[in-house]
Amino acid sequence: MAESPPLLICEHCDTVYRRRELCCGEVARCQRCDAILERHHRLGVGGMFALVVTAMLVFVQANVWPIVTLGLGGTMISTTLWGAIVMMWREHSQIVSMLAAATLFFFPLGKMLLLGWVLFFAQQGRRAPGFRLAMVALYRLGPWTMSEVFVLGALVAIVKARVYFEVILNPGIFAYAALTLLITVFASIDLRRLWDLVPEHHA
Repeated sequence: MAESPPLLICEHCDTVYRRRELCCGEVARCQRCDAILERHHRLGVGGMFALVVTAMLVFVQANVWPIVTLGLGGTMISTTLWGAIVMMWREHSQIVSMLAAATLFFFPLGKMLLLGWVLFFAQQGRRAPGFRLAMVALYRLGPWTMSEVFVLGALVAIVKARVYFEVILNPGIFAYAALTLLITVFASIDLRRLWDLVPEHHA
């Protein structure tokens, strides 16, 4: 018996459609509420996995390299992201410190590790162990990766700090800017495709 085409459900009005392959530049919209159901993506599983590996390398660099150096009266002070988080903790801003650590380090790291885990097995044409839990976790983590907010906030702070300090941008801030672009690409990829690209095999 031939398998039926995979289904696509509108997240806004719950209308069910049969999915078909989209052409380059094509967008599928719900006929009932006009919401976007799916977009054509050029990246395959191998391309997505390469993107994740690249993001991991940039992430390591962004957290190892100093972000900015401030100079005042001949004294130069540079810090990394974790140096700033530790400083906020010591200055009795524990809530802000924990939020920064979660949204700028743990959540992005968790998302990249989970996505890399799923895509590593997807390249072999099979689902990763814990595939369902990993996909649910990726969906939940999506809104909590806020590297772009950090980069914008850091740029605003740097512009204001130049009034009082000598400011030197370090490689860490550029690495975070590159990471923001990569995370933006991640956000544009419909991870729901993985449910169909790596179908479940029953014994």
